[in-house]
Amino acid sequence: MSFSPANHCNLKLQKNPIKQPILANPTHFNSHQNQKPSNKKHQFPSFSIKASKTPQTPLTKNPDTPPLVVVGSANADIYVEIDRLPKEGETISAKTGQTLAGGKGANQAACGAKLSYPTYFVGQVGEDAHGRLITEALKNGGVNLDCVRNLSDAPTGHAVVMLQPDGQNSIIIVGGANMSCWPEKLSDEDLEVVRKAGVVLLQREIPDLVNIQVAKAARSAGVPVILDAGGMDAPMPPELLNAVDIFSPNESELARLTRMSTESFEQIGQAVVKCHKMGVKQVLVKLGAKGSALFIEGEKPIKQPIISAARVLDTTGAGDTFTAAFAVALVEGKTKEECMRFAAAAASLCVQVKGAIPSMPDRPSVLHLLQTV
Repeated sequence: MSFSPANHCNLKLQKNPIKQPILANPTHFNSHQNQKPSNKKHQFPSFSIKASKTPQTPLTKNPDTPPLVVVGSANADIYVEIDRLPKEGETISAKTGQTLAGGKGANQAACGAKLSYPTYFVGQVGEDAHGRLITEALKNGGVNLDCVRNLSDAPTGHAVVMLQPDGQNSIIIVGGANMSCWPEKLSDEDLEVVRKAGVVLLQREIPDLVNIQVAKAARSAGVPVILDAGGMDAPMPPELLNAVDIFSPNESELARLTRMSTESFEQIGQAVVKCHKMGVKQVLVKLGAKGSALFIEGEKPIKQPIISAARVLDTTGAGDTFTAAFAVALVEGKTKEECMRFAAAAASLCVQVKGAIPSMPDRPSVLHLLQTV
């Protein structure tokens, strides 16, 4: 079983350049004055703490730039705003309700494109109104959808997001097309976009079997793979963990995977050691209000505090924004410290707007925030 010809993904960067917004007067953040230049062949507009006051010629993206490729889920997020969560057996009324495009994969792809980096999304939606809602949102955001399959025999995945006044949320996911009808074995042609990527992002809202094949294909081509732990509540296949370069859980996901307490930073460090023993050498832990920390085996942890938001309206998509922004900075050749700071700024802006994809910040906004903190 393979992708249908009508939706077959064939990456041709030169013939089909992704149309993205022109990035005028790009700025830089650089906490290392003597930073060594990246040896990457393809560079992208970067960022520095001291923005140049001299107007610069607007830059367009090089069509040969290896893209960010996100393989994952696409959901219609059904938002309901409530004062509190219902108790068992209780029915309560919501203040408002609306349906927006979302899903961890779609969120991360939208974020990559919003940050002006060439982005491909590989996923599945149903041939229904929710599917059209998602593909329209991604297309309008500049995401390349050549690798999206439309399924006639499975509905688009959706999620019920219960949003409380303090911006915190509880979410129930219905997998739908995200979990249905994937090929048992992806063909070499199907994986071409993965092998030509600059970085690959995965999550656990699609079958592990798909993620394993994608991760192995990327690794064989020397493409770094970041796995967001968010998604299904199921044991992590060692085969998957061994095939990724960076594993990114939040505190609760880390605790669930390792069956260890993550209440303190010391306990988090001990749980990460178990992850190292399971095969992944770099663990990027999202700590919510406490920021984030990157644990590289054999090295001192890199801590990044949050960049405070003026107000918190909705935390939905904040983790996806952080992960995608980190990936964009990484593929642009930034240091790990710079990647984490860029990601923290993006996440700070995300929580100030309701909705997942609608809240994804653009690059100028992120750079402006970095210059003010």
